[in-house]
Amino acid sequence: MSAEPEEPVQVLLPGRHSMLVRLTCKEGMRPSMLEILNTYADGLEEEPGTEMFVVSLDPDDVNLVWLFEVFKDDEAEEAHRASQGFAQMMGTMPEFLEGPPAVLRMEPLRMVLQETVLSEDWAF
Repeated sequence: MSAEPEEPVQVLLPGRHSMLVRLTCKEGMRPSMLEILNTYADGLEEEPGTEMFVVSLDPDDVNLVWLFEVFKDDEAEEAHRASQGFAQMMGTMPEFLEGPPAVLRMEPLRMVLQETVLSEDWAF
């Protein structure tokens, strides 16, 4: 007998800020960029208002990396930009980028999440 599927978690996200960032890496530099982003992500405990930081690979272009970030509020976004980790990341990234990051700012409204994604074994 199979277990009943769980209802997804659904939340409204009033006051949050988010960004979709496109990073175009120089030819062959995506692995180096991913190392920079992973190092930054490993230090996100210094930014408790950065509620989500997702790094994605572009399936059609080996030189693109996409970031999706969600911040609790204006103050959290400002703290993100003022953090030591952000400064270090921004100081290191330019030599690996083809041009400046493209940033699309958004105000997220709603999130639906299957809880099973959080219960999977994601150990590195």
